[in-house]
Amino acid sequence: MSGHSKWSSIKHKKGAADAKRGKIFTKIIKEISVAARLGGGDIDANPRLRTAILKAKSVNMPKDNMERAIKKGTGDLEGVDYIELIYEGYGPGGVALIIETLTDNKNRTAADVRSTLTKNGGNLGESGSVSYLFQRKGVIIFDGDKYSEEEIFESALDAGADDVSTEDDSIEVITSPEDFHSVVDALEAAGFGNRSAELALVPDSTVTLSMEKTAKAIRLIEKIEDYDDVQSVSTNLEIPDGFDPDTEY
Repeated sequence: MSGHSKWSSIKHKKGAADAKRGKIFTKIIKEISVAARLGGGDIDANPRLRTAILKAKSVNMPKDNMERAIKKGTGDLEGVDYIELIYEGYGPGGVALIIETLTDNKNRTAADVRSTLTKNGGNLGESGSVSYLFQRKGVIIFDGDKYSEEEIFESALDAGADDVSTEDDSIEVITSPEDFHSVVDALEAAGFGNRSAELALVPDSTVTLSMEKTAKAIRLIEKIEDYDDVQSVSTNLEIPDGFDPDTEY
């Protein structure tokens, strides 16, 4: 999972920039509303909503924002009815991409995704063309400057985690979707505060590209993620050793 750890680290750095622009709040509010609409507003009885709330807390979203989003989802406040759409495709070098969206205008979203892929060395694929390369997993990230892998390892595995790995300043705990919340709770109870916790698509294997093509693939992913309709982009891109996202290749 080391490649995924590197990717998570880069996404974390970008996520901090997104939070300053307010983009990440917009995306999480959509997810909270949809989760509440589909499964009700009780966090304990709605795993998807609980996961969305975990993500909201990780970026310090105010409690009032979360509560309003839940009420919009349950119909207590007027809200937008979002549609969930998933696009599959390829980026530079043939890396696989899965783009998960929530939108109130599927024609706009489809056009934006297709255009961005085409203009940046990628292309849209058929449904099922790359999804078989990924599995839905719980991904819990801890700050490697605060904790060591050895500290996390025993508690995580005792709680039912599948894997623990370290990359740069991140310790990544991987779980099954079913064990995700129990592992999060166990690690919090043991005194380990996470940087982020989410259900994500994790690749079974990764693809390594040249520095130049890696940079192009990351630029494409960033452009796609900049759309408010896009919730997440998953990839099987392996970040090469020594790659610096701030360097022009």
